[in-house]
Parts: sequence; C-alpha cells; structure tokens
Amino acid sequence: MPASRVVIRPMTKARWPDLVRLFGKHGGCAGCWCMYPRLRHRDYVAGKGAANRRRLRALVAKGAMHGLLAYVDGVPAAWCSFGPRDSFVSLERSRILAPVDEAPVWSVVCFYIGRGFRRRGLSARLLEGAAAYAARRGAPVLEGYPHDRERAPLPDAFAWHGLLASFRRAGFEEVARRSAGRPIVRRRLAPRRQRSTTSI
Repeated sequence: MPASRVVIRPMTKARWPDLVRLFGKHGGCAGCWCMYPRLRHRDYVAGKGAANRRRLRALVAKGAMHGLLAYVDGVPAAWCSFGPRDSFVSLERSRILAPVDEAPVWSVVCFYIGRGFRRRGLSARLLEGAAAYAARRGAPVLEGYPHDRERAPLPDAFAWHGLLASFRRAGFEEVARRSAGRPIVRRRLAPRRQRSTTSI
C-alpha cells in the first residue's frame, strides 16, 4: 500500500466512535460486536445487536478490551481482538481449539476488515501490533486459530479468525491441527518494557 499511510492504535475509550464507524450498523457481523468469543452461545445469540454493543462498550470503558484498530489515511479500516486465552468462553468449550499445553498463552480471536480495505495486508500488520502489545504485558506466547484456505475454502466475510497466510507472514508457526482447515499457530514473544496505553 505505497500510497496509503497505515497506523495501528490500541483500543481506548476515546477511540470508541472509530470502532463504531468501522463496525457500522450491523455491529461488524450480524450484531456480533466482537462478543462471540466471550459469551456462551445462547447469551451471544440473545444479545445480538444492541445488547452486544453495550457489552463491548462496557469492556472498552473499563479498559478490559484488548484490541487494535488499523487506520488507513486516518480512516478506521480494520480491527483485531485478543487477550489471555482463559477470558474467551468459546475457546474453553472447543475440542478443535483445546489447549495444546499448559503455557499461559494470549489468543487472537477476531479480525474485522472493512470491505474496502481487504486483501491489503492489514491482518499481518495488526498481528505484529498484537505481538508487541501482548509482549509488553508479559505474555510469553501469542496464539491464533486461523482458517487454512488451501484445505478449506472460505469467503472473506466468514474469515473472522484470520487466514493462515497472514499469520505466517507475521511469524507464527503451526503447533497443532485437529481439523483440516483450522490449525493452531503460535508466535513466541520476548518480554518488553510496558509503555503508555496510548501506544501499541
């Protein structure tokens, strides 16, 4: 993207309007508001739309939402959500994505790339930012659960776990595969000194 300026910023209360602008009236995908990984299925379905939006806003307001926004020429263009694995109910209940070992990993659980900004490498840029963010907070490993399109084709709109190719570009390596199209990948992190929350 030589003609565009890409900036990655952490989610903060002040950036809530930017996330709303990116997600649009449908809340990212069918009223999800990035709540699917965090709730039991019945609670997620019942909250689609306004309730899930309120949940996300509450997490952002109290600084409990680990996420990054990518801006392209000042426009909010893409989102990535991650955090300690044990904070995601959907992972705890999944056999395919069950823990590989006892390592206290952080997990990348969601991407949302605005329609006009897809296939520009933003996912890999967000993953680099997520690795830096998690390392500064003491995470030893960042883990992801991408879709492998070579094994299982998938439309862009449903690739919210990210694509294997993007994770590979960001330095992740496959550590397990219990389903043809859903590998588990990891990037080991070197701890870094924590900085202000206004930087990644």
